[in-house]
Amino acid sequence: MHLREKSPLRSGCWAALLAALVPGACRPAVAPAPAAPAASPPGATAVHPVRAPGSFADNPIVYFVMTDRFVNGDPGNDQSYGRTREPLARDDIGTFHGGDLRGLAQKITEGWFDALGVNALWITAPYEQIHGWVVGGDKECKHYAYHGYYALDYTMLDRNMGTVDDLRALVTAAHARGIRILFDVVMNHPGYLDITTARELAIPVLWPGSEKATLADYHHYIDYNNFKFGEWWGRAWVRAGLPGYLDSGQDDLTKQLAYLPDFRTESKEPVTLPVFLRHKRDTRAADLPGTTVRGYLITWLTDWVRTYGIDGFRCDTVKHVEPEAWAELKRAATAALAAWKAEHPRGTPGGSIDDAPFWMVGEFWGHGPARGPLHDAGFDAMINFELQDKVKQAMAGGAAALDALFTEYAALQHGKPAQMLSYLSSHDTELFDRGHLIEAGTALLLAPGGVQIYYGDETARPAGIAPASDRQQATRSDMNWDAIDQKVLGHWRALGSFRARHVAVARGVHARLQPAPYVFSRIDGDDRVVVALDVPAGATLALGTVFADGQALRDAYTGAAYTARGGKVTAAAASRAVLLERVAP
Repeated sequence: MHLREKSPLRSGCWAALLAALVPGACRPAVAPAPAAPAASPPGATAVHPVRAPGSFADNPIVYFVMTDRFVNGDPGNDQSYGRTREPLARDDIGTFHGGDLRGLAQKITEGWFDALGVNALWITAPYEQIHGWVVGGDKECKHYAYHGYYALDYTMLDRNMGTVDDLRALVTAAHARGIRILFDVVMNHPGYLDITTARELAIPVLWPGSEKATLADYHHYIDYNNFKFGEWWGRAWVRAGLPGYLDSGQDDLTKQLAYLPDFRTESKEPVTLPVFLRHKRDTRAADLPGTTVRGYLITWLTDWVRTYGIDGFRCDTVKHVEPEAWAELKRAATAALAAWKAEHPRGTPGGSIDDAPFWMVGEFWGHGPARGPLHDAGFDAMINFELQDKVKQAMAGGAAALDALFTEYAALQHGKPAQMLSYLSSHDTELFDRGHLIEAGTALLLAPGGVQIYYGDETARPAGIAPASDRQQATRSDMNWDAIDQKVLGHWRALGSFRARHVAVARGVHARLQPAPYVFSRIDGDDRVVVALDVPAGATLALGTVFADGQALRDAYTGAAYTARGGKVTAAAASRAVLLERVAP
């Protein structure tokens, strides 16, 4: 979630805040269905992907999944806290749809992510969210916190996501297959105070009859002049523009994004536990004497790492929290993961994957592929916002434009851990043109740096319903298990598993070997590959000096066997790609 989604409306009273419109809203009601049978890479026998050992920081292949919209592994938790679906698709777009941690674990065990070469799973924040709904769009739908950005209690797992045993099973299943688990985390803001949560927590700011609130009259049932709002987070914790609270500031660090309460993470003053958490019966939060707002948040977030072995964080709205806070979070999380790994060593059930330290990626709207100041504030990588448009330009400009993109990114990455995490589609921008996911997938999965696969790009998941006031919600539709595009899936699996085996794709020296058909090489030490795109049958493909004469080669796209002769091979058949790798003797 970023500043563009949470548009910077001017601060004002809380009523104007929520009445204006709550960002994020809507999605069609499509129930998750069983997965279609796995497809092999195009024209080849399925090959279990072998990930380059110890290469995650150099070659992150991250799958970002909106957990609620993926797989419903436990229908019994679908109506937790009294949350309900809406009968009409246009009204159901902002509700919880049933996806959960158990469903994710099922897909891990089935090998869905293995087949894509994925080595990290970024999941939406699973800790407890506000229980009810707020007004979505322009009074167009009920908007629940299905996306994980409206935190209520950072110490508890949201019941819609499952149980702590489900979380442990997810981590165990992922680690057994060499897949890291990354939490989406937010230190900038908690969620709104919705009517349902206020009523359940006995915060006396509601007028009688609030249980009857509709989209049209929601705010009429909230007494926005009531100083009892202090029994919520309280003045010491957040800026909220409510009675007794500080108003929003005007800079990036103190403003309220779309009127969400702004955590006072810059404050040096110790605070006590908020009143509502002190009285919340099922919280694990406790007073931490002498601790600041920042200190509490860091403690709560890193407890998930220390307790469950969470391997990394994707950090939301990075520009709106002090760099020092992120650096402190990274230090604490690194220590927490080291402590967990000491108790859960490699080779034990549910144990660690390797000895690699905690990994953190940041979302700073507009950040590009180059290294920036925030890399020194605890971030291993930053999300690269430019690739989405760069791929569109490369598709229009042909092979030369694609080679220019690869050359630029390779120069930034050569020999270094991935400093960028590039995406094709995202929940905060748009879904890439569904009709060009094969060509675009080629650009993403062969791009230097780290890459993020957004759930459903590999299956051509269609966009969902969204109100005119918030088009980004179209990116959050239910996974299309019953309508998978097998051609797209096969292409993404072939390229993803190839990438997973070759760190050279992510950080190797890039060289164009031939303009037409376009052929390039990537070399990183002893790891070397040659790639050709849009290859006609019988085409000569230049190898340069990448492979020794007589070297046995395999095309990872089709499974065809080749032998390097005179610095070239001849394509056996027409193919969208030829992915040449050495065959071990």
